[in-house]
Amino acid sequence: MSDEHRLRTEGYSLFYGSFRALNDITVDIPANAITSIIGPSGCGKSTFLRSFNRMNELIPGVRITGRVLLDGEDIFLEDVVALRKKVGMVFQRPNPFPKTIFDNVAYGPRIHGARDRGGLAALVERSLRDAALWDEVKDDLQKSALALSGGQQQRLCIARALAVEPEVILMDEPASALDPIATLRIEELLQALKQKYTIVIVTHNMQQAARVSDFTAFMMTDEQRAGNLVEFGPTKQIFTTPRDRRTEDYISGRFG
Repeated sequence: MSDEHRLRTEGYSLFYGSFRALNDITVDIPANAITSIIGPSGCGKSTFLRSFNRMNELIPGVRITGRVLLDGEDIFLEDVVALRKKVGMVFQRPNPFPKTIFDNVAYGPRIHGARDRGGLAALVERSLRDAALWDEVKDDLQKSALALSGGQQQRLCIARALAVEPEVILMDEPASALDPIATLRIEELLQALKQKYTIVIVTHNMQQAARVSDFTAFMMTDEQRAGNLVEFGPTKQIFTTPRDRRTEDYISGRFG
C-alpha cells in the first residue's frame, strides 16, 4: 500500500437546497488501498461517494462548500468528462448496456476517441482479464451482455469502468444484489485491483467491510440529519479499538 493520498476532502459540505446532507468532512483517502464507507441508512454514504466523480451535480439544487481533491487538484475546477475518465463508478445493481460484451467494454474508450480495432480488442481483453471475466466470456464476446449471470454482469461493469484506465474506482454496494458465491468473486477481485487502483466502496455489510478494506470511514447523522464523518482509520483499528463510542456502538450492533 502506498502512503500517498489520492483523494482528499477539506471542510466539504453538500446541500440539497437548504438541507445540509454532508457536514464539514475532512479526510485523506490513501492510494492503492480499499477504503470502506460504513454507517446507518441515510447518513450520506452514497452522497459522499458520488462527490468524488461529481455525480451529485446531476441533482437539481445541489450546492457544495469546501474542496474535493484528486492528486492535489480541485475536482470542481476540472472538466467533468476528464474527471470521470479518472474516477470510474460501479453501481449497486449491474447495469450493462443492451449491447454485446465487447461493445460494453469498448464503449468508454470509443467515447474518448479510440478507433483502432486492434487496439480496442487488446484493451477489451485486458479489462476483462483485470475484472476476472475473460476466461468465462472470451469465446462469446459478441453475445449480449444481458445474457450473463448477475455476478458476471457486475464484473462486466467493473471491466467497463477499467477500460477507460481510471485512477480511482468508486463502488456503491457492488455486491448487495449478488449471491454469496458471486459476492466472494467480487471481493477477491477487489484485492487484486487495489494493486493498480484506489478503491472506495460503500457497504452496509460490516463483515464485508472488515474482510475487504484496508481503511474504514464511519459516518452518521447529527441532530440536523446531516451526514458527518465520525471516525476514519485502518479497518482493523476501527473494528477492534475504535476511538469514538458511537463507532463502537454501531459496529457492535447497538444501533443502526
